[in-house]
Amino acid sequence: MSNQELVVPGQSDETAACCPGLLTAPLDEDQAVELAKVFKALGDPVRLRLLSMIASRAGGEVCVCDLTPAFDLSQPTISHHLKLLRQAGLIDCERRGTWVYYRLVPETTDRLAGILTRPAGEPLPDRTAPAGAAS
Repeated sequence: MSNQELVVPGQSDETAACCPGLLTAPLDEDQAVELAKVFKALGDPVRLRLLSMIASRAGGEVCVCDLTPAFDLSQPTISHHLKLLRQAGLIDCERRGTWVYYRLVPETTDRLAGILTRPAGEPLPDRTAPAGAAS
């Protein structure tokens, strides 16, 4: 996946904001493949911590030199995790001299939040009956 924001096939920017695909209709194969790449990038504790450190940083960006000491991992390993987050479209970066500064791509996290959000006003499913049981 290239360094671009998450696009949910079949949804325009307008419908993505109001009609998240995951909870309103079954995903098609292309949607599932695209979303799986993003969730796979988020499926590692180191990458989740890196994303959190970048997203929560005052000023909106952080130097890789400030990220690496927070982990008991080599610099190449941290760079690999950051590369995977970039490929998933969750972060972006800019080189300034010898250092690279990372920042969150809020459009991607906003889209993920929208995809996972239950449409407003919709009742919660009845959880009293076992799944698959006839009523």
